Amino acid sequence: MATIEDIYQLYLQHPTISTDTRKIAPGSLFFALKGDKFNANTFAEKAIEAGAAYAIIDNPEYAMGEKYILVADGLTALQNLAAHHRRQLDIPVIGLTGTNGKTTTKELINAILSQRFNTLATEGNLNNHIGVPLTLLKINASHEMAVIEMGANHQKEIELLCNIAQPTHGLITNVGKAHLEGFGGVEGVRKGKGEMYDYLGRAENNAVAFINSDDTLLSAMKKERGLTNVIYYGKNDDPNNIISGKLLDSSPLLVLEWTDNLEGGSYTVSTHLTGSYNLDNILVAICIGSTFGLTPEEISDGIAGYEPTNNRSQIQRTVTNTLICDFYNANPSSMFVAIDNMDKMQGSHKVMILGDMFEMGPESATEHLLVLQKAMAADVQERIFIGKDFAAANSSMDNGPWTMDEKPTFYLTAEDAMAGLKANPISNATVLIKGSRGMALERLVGLF
Repeated sequence: MATIEDIYQLYLQHPTISTDTRKIAPGSLFFALKGDKFNANTFAEKAIEAGAAYAIIDNPEYAMGEKYILVADGLTALQNLAAHHRRQLDIPVIGLTGTNGKTTTKELINAILSQRFNTLATEGNLNNHIGVPLTLLKINASHEMAVIEMGANHQKEIELLCNIAQPTHGLITNVGKAHLEGFGGVEGVRKGKGEMYDYLGRAENNAVAFINSDDTLLSAMKKERGLTNVIYYGKNDDPNNIISGKLLDSSPLLVLEWTDNLEGGSYTVSTHLTGSYNLDNILVAICIGSTFGLTPEEISDGIAGYEPTNNRSQIQRTVTNTLICDFYNANPSSMFVAIDNMDKMQGSHKVMILGDMFEMGPESATEHLLVLQKAMAADVQERIFIGKDFAAANSSMDNGPWTMDEKPTFYLTAEDAMAGLKANPISNATVLIKGSRGMALERLVGLF
């Protein structure tokens, strides 16, 4: 069987990785990965025919010549290759995880660092046990920095991704209620996300942790592990913060003032982001930019120039409405901050459209009820809930203590909601649309 060094020599000659025969890059290395419903070994010959230079397979039945490289396990080989490649790189690698805000924070960090450095960042949501290796294997000699997003839905996954990416700097955006089923409850989430701090805190890694001093849970997790190589940021006046900031406006786009507490000086930036909860994400990106020596002008330009395009905190204006498109995903923690944001936002006609949250496990009924109650207490004029879990939560409250003026609307499916919105169109409103990815609430956008 081939060793990782053998495969790495092939990679140096063919530094493009393919895992999908529908998207084979000519001259690439094709890794035959397996899933619950597929075995890409069966497509190895097709990959070679489509132009792949070599196929990395883990089933000897499909070894049909010198272009077929046999390994014990295709996924493990991909991960080990990425880790080996990472060890050859002498550049800063910033790793980040967290319950909410990972992708936005990653993109903000990249937007700032790219003002001066040739930076490679995770594309889209390629943040899992396959996506992280694929991202690392895109780093070439021209790159000066990398920003690697790490997602997880169970314990030990962040540990694995850190061992592959070997970050020199890292952060946890926050720890909240998401993937409760896979993590085994809230404490499991805390332990799983804490694997980032575990890695950064190892003496041999000598890595830096960026920590939000406003977040008491992250501070406790830092203290539990005895982290000492820490850089702080936050909204408060903690003397340890090298960067602090505050919002000047948030209706709906954020305008903030940030302060460099080391050099002195405060700077005002207008952004294309909505949601007051994004201030923390912006501040850590500023903190990282400052740590790597960017000027205040470069930092502010990076923040001001970033425009979200990923249905996370994204503003979309139609002829008659302003939409807050936040339907890439949802969990109780992100629902709460989104509802808080709508509650505080100015506007004479505010509408919340909330879809079911997935992967909640045994906590699902309780968490949907809590979100429902919070939404009903918010200062908005209309509330629409979509999905069987919100409907069940409403039934558990015996239709709730709603007055006729505030009575919410419930739809069992997105299709039902689409029909309802066509019959009762919304206009001249600020509308939040948020739900789990499986709800596919992007289908509602065209109705506004």
